Amino acid sequence: MSTPPFPRVLVVGSGIAGLTTALAAAGRGLDVVLLSKDVLDETNTVRAQGGIAAMTADLPGGQVRDSVALHVRDTLGAGAGTCDDDAVRVLVQDSAAAVTALVQHGVAFDRADGPDSPWVEGLEGAHSVPRILHAGGDATGREIQRALVAATLDAEASGRLDVLRHTMLVDLVADHHGSVRGALVLDGDRLRELRADAVVLATGGAGQLYPHTTNPAVATGDGIAAALRAGAVVADLEFVQFHPTALAAPGCFLVSEAVRGEGAVLRDATGRRFLEGAHPLAELAPRDVVAREIVRRSLAQGGLPVLLDCTAMTAPAGAGHAEPDTAEHLARRFPTIDAAVRAHGLDWSREPVPVTPAAHYLMGGIATDDRGRTSVPGLYAVGECAATGVHGANRLASNSLLEGAVFGARTAEALAGDLRPDDVRRPHWTRPRPTRAGAAATADLRADGTDRTHPAPTRGVRRHPARLAPGGVLTLPDPAGAGVPFDRQAFQAAMWAGAGVLRDGSGLEALVHRLAALRPPGALSRPAVEDRNLLTVGRAVAAAALHRTESRGAHFREDCPVPEPARAGRTFWRRARSAPRNGHLTTPSSYTHNDMFERISAC
Repeated sequence: MSTPPFPRVLVVGSGIAGLTTALAAAGRGLDVVLLSKDVLDETNTVRAQGGIAAMTADLPGGQVRDSVALHVRDTLGAGAGTCDDDAVRVLVQDSAAAVTALVQHGVAFDRADGPDSPWVEGLEGAHSVPRILHAGGDATGREIQRALVAATLDAEASGRLDVLRHTMLVDLVADHHGSVRGALVLDGDRLRELRADAVVLATGGAGQLYPHTTNPAVATGDGIAAALRAGAVVADLEFVQFHPTALAAPGCFLVSEAVRGEGAVLRDATGRRFLEGAHPLAELAPRDVVAREIVRRSLAQGGLPVLLDCTAMTAPAGAGHAEPDTAEHLARRFPTIDAAVRAHGLDWSREPVPVTPAAHYLMGGIATDDRGRTSVPGLYAVGECAATGVHGANRLASNSLLEGAVFGARTAEALAGDLRPDDVRRPHWTRPRPTRAGAAATADLRADGTDRTHPAPTRGVRRHPARLAPGGVLTLPDPAGAGVPFDRQAFQAAMWAGAGVLRDGSGLEALVHRLAALRPPGALSRPAVEDRNLLTVGRAVAAAALHRTESRGAHFREDCPVPEPARAGRTFWRRARSAPRNGHLTTPSSYTHNDMFERISAC
């Protein structure tokens, strides 16, 4: 394989974080290969309805009532004392530039009255002023994904970056110094090794840890698990955000917080608004508060779901309706949700609809500095799989898309500075804080909604000596050979019961022991790799949740229901030094003890 003329960067993931990083890195002259586990638009970004929070006071048509200090204050408040203050300031200060970059890529945010009119900025829970930009009403993420995918396809067509579709990360490859120098990937029925000067993980979250989730099927914690196996430090994994209002129907379709922001209320089975006495902001309280109250009320009424009541919602004054109509307003303002609700035979303009909390966002992840660098040289992380510290114990609504855009650009900038064509410098941890290649074609969404096919690139792809057996399965030896076989449904049920919305010490202790006894699958197929990753991340989440003997943000323990000021800091973890390793082609061992992870005081 010939040496590329510029440092090669492997970006794993095709949501807003991965695409922003890849496009920005390619724009800085780096040789970029983008990996997508599925088609380019099978991501959490596509599903983001609420919008993107941004400080737009200095932009034309922006929110003049907002300020950096106000957005920072709201973010820190939602984070419940565990945010990295410096990272939060970076997030907000860079937000205007991130929005401008998205607009330049072709994102069409909603405006009040035509192209040059002010943006429509919505209000969501725990925000002091309306600062949420939307696109297509409730299709913000899909519009952002459309524009970034279109830009990526253009860059691919012009040779500025390569794209490998339907290619799954299996493990990271490191040199004898411990620096990451590429990845093993599963490309159809072949295992391949991709060499790179740096790897950026933008693999999203791990919603599939739980049976109820708003995440797509690809959200199996792949990047976090691979980083743990490579020795990277992770942080804040106990903080899993459960969105309060997913439709209590097959598919767990998310009913955006923006619906409550515009007047919808939550009622119990008797029709009473039960949040008015639970929090001063009632339905606009932080998500963890709303989710817990919903679970408690559902348990109190024998498991019946609570109801989201939108029947009194009408178009705001001056919106052009002589006699505002609820059904018309809901269909215009929330077209995606309206279609999904009605597909289940429900008319939410006339009757309340059943909702339930669902796993939505992982605040923790791979610990990084404010430019995406991890504790492992050559390894970067961005987006939901990263833990920058901006979200703390409870993410402020609509800050996640912003994080992907802001830190994607900053990570690309860091890559350009850390890597040199003639003398590749090893990236370093700058801010430690305690706080198939082949002929098959694939399809992606074009800007006009049609399919477009592209051959997968071959440049820089090297076949790994290992091969899959017929049928796409390669069985690797299990060094322990004991334990309970992994079953995903049983695993998800155990995670929901032990590390769900409501937790306690005995339940977490039982969960840790149960997960320790599971034997991960030994096959090298996509489902088996996903299951191993889920088990690795699930064990880490359980260990972190058991260790935090207080309630804070999204982590609520009924046996420790109040926050302890002395425990407000972030927690950092890594794979225990004594954990057995089997090289790069590893089948994670079946641990029968509870010291798979060790807590460290600083990175």
